[in-house]
Amino acid sequence: MYKSLRECILDLEKNGQLVRVKQEIDPNLEMAEIQRRAYEAKAPAIFFENVKGSPFPAVCNLFGTNERCEFIFRKTLGNLKKIVAAKADPSYILQMLKAPHKNLGVPFTALNALPLKTWRNPVLYGQTTLDQLPQLKSWSMDGGAYITLPQVYTEDPESPGAMKSNLGMYRIQISGNDFIPNKELGLHYQIHRGIGVHHSKAVAKGEKLKVSIFVGGPPAHTFAAVMPLPEGLSELMFGGMFAGRNFRYSYHNGHFISADADFCIVGTIDPSKTKPEGPFGDHLGYYSLTHDFPVMEVEAVYHRKDAIFPFTVVGRPPQEDTSFGHLIHEVTAAMVPVSIAGLQAMHAVDAAGVHPLLLAIGSERYTPYKKRQPQEILTIANAVLGFNQASLAKYLIIIAKEDTPTPTISDIPAFFQHVLERIDLTRDLHFQTKTTMDTLDYSGTGLNSGSKVVMAAAGEKIRTLTSTLPDNFQLPAGFSKPNFALSGVLIVEAPSFVNLPNAGDIFCSFMENVANMEEIPLIVLVDNSEFTAAKLNNFLWVTFTRSNPSHDIYGIHSFTEHKHWGCHGSLVIDARIKPHHAPPLVEDEGIMRRVDALAAKGGALYGII
Repeated sequence: MYKSLRECILDLEKNGQLVRVKQEIDPNLEMAEIQRRAYEAKAPAIFFENVKGSPFPAVCNLFGTNERCEFIFRKTLGNLKKIVAAKADPSYILQMLKAPHKNLGVPFTALNALPLKTWRNPVLYGQTTLDQLPQLKSWSMDGGAYITLPQVYTEDPESPGAMKSNLGMYRIQISGNDFIPNKELGLHYQIHRGIGVHHSKAVAKGEKLKVSIFVGGPPAHTFAAVMPLPEGLSELMFGGMFAGRNFRYSYHNGHFISADADFCIVGTIDPSKTKPEGPFGDHLGYYSLTHDFPVMEVEAVYHRKDAIFPFTVVGRPPQEDTSFGHLIHEVTAAMVPVSIAGLQAMHAVDAAGVHPLLLAIGSERYTPYKKRQPQEILTIANAVLGFNQASLAKYLIIIAKEDTPTPTISDIPAFFQHVLERIDLTRDLHFQTKTTMDTLDYSGTGLNSGSKVVMAAAGEKIRTLTSTLPDNFQLPAGFSKPNFALSGVLIVEAPSFVNLPNAGDIFCSFMENVANMEEIPLIVLVDNSEFTAAKLNNFLWVTFTRSNPSHDIYGIHSFTEHKHWGCHGSLVIDARIKPHHAPPLVEDEGIMRRVDALAAKGGALYGII
């Protein structure tokens, strides 16, 4: 249990899980490149003692491996999981009572839930300005410097106080664009976020919304900010239980201040004021483009005496934020079956950018006396698309647990095989058009606008999959390089979208005359088939981040009957880059060479990255 970020860093260092870098490192692209390599190498956390342009040290890769996350939370994770299990199934409490010696810490964990008001607040030790913080820029086209591990705190204007608060992780732009230096920052929050409810109420009342942004503090507070809790349940309670220590706070000049944070930025959001924010290299592997978002008018930047600036870098997954997904699953797994009736498990696929692809397993019990087909799992799918952040899913693929004795949701190739062996493409595709999408997904028709598709599979196998092309296989002129990504999944290189926007129609029309395609139910059109098929993660990233279901799904021998769309042949997804897509993230070659030197023999990071 850590009282501060520094305590955590010293503990990691003592246990060989943190290294120090004394050489001056530039937060402009260089630190981000180091973090990306550190994560890929499963390196220790890295403490930068000398950050160019800032008096404050910085640390990255704290959550760089699942093992390190479990080490950091080793004293509280087990008890927190037991509390969640008891919430999910009250009979679990009886099991704990039968073995009290194994569960002594559970009551004490629960006691840490209530936030604790304190008169001693170390973060008020000193004041600084935004430009003195490490000016972290992760990607070359980023619009300015960002805080990438913020804890953004707001209170309900109609019912203020810690217990009705929201603590979320929304990206914070602290320089660049039209922001007044040291006086304004950009606060980008996506749809379906708790801060939006508070902001809406402030707008309705014609009031400015008070905002406090915490950076650092116990790692549990950082994790609490990304935890998908139900609306109205305070993340401060979760943070206290996970930290093994009540969330301590005080009010200063009307603002809520975390006593354990390293930095605290306070100010207000004017209900009517927005400014361009971005671009920003985001976790889908592309840039979020420049759009108008709320502006926070900064009143003060506080810091503790020994303040440390933690940061991460997002980009094409997997990155360090993948570890957050692992922890969320660890903590919440027991709640999934009781949150939605019939739902057994769900998995937002990190390699596909999280929201673009959601896998689920449900029960199919509606008509057990008949041949099984998707019925109950369609009801479950509708519930999933109305549940918390799962509502942002673009592709939801759901199967029935009754079809296999040991359904697994984490073995993605096995999951796809199960689906593709069973899905009836004339019946089991269900679209939602002109609906909301993840703010960061640019495959749709506009910001937050796009479509969804549910693919459901239940029943016995109806086909055998192959990884071999049929003897008579042909492709239309201009299409080439067929490669299998998975059994039954064929990747085909197509002309660029600019040169052939209707490639999907042309391809499907031609393929209607190619026989023996039954064992290849899914075909994906891409710009580079060799790249897409080379790795599972490449297939997932390209296919599901570069397609909008209503616009980019085609079918061989397709039909529409009573407003239901399906196909008698293979399903075809056009996953080429389109002109309206955001550009993908690319490393800066000059920065890469500088970091190469740091990683070479004699360099400050030799043997680490």
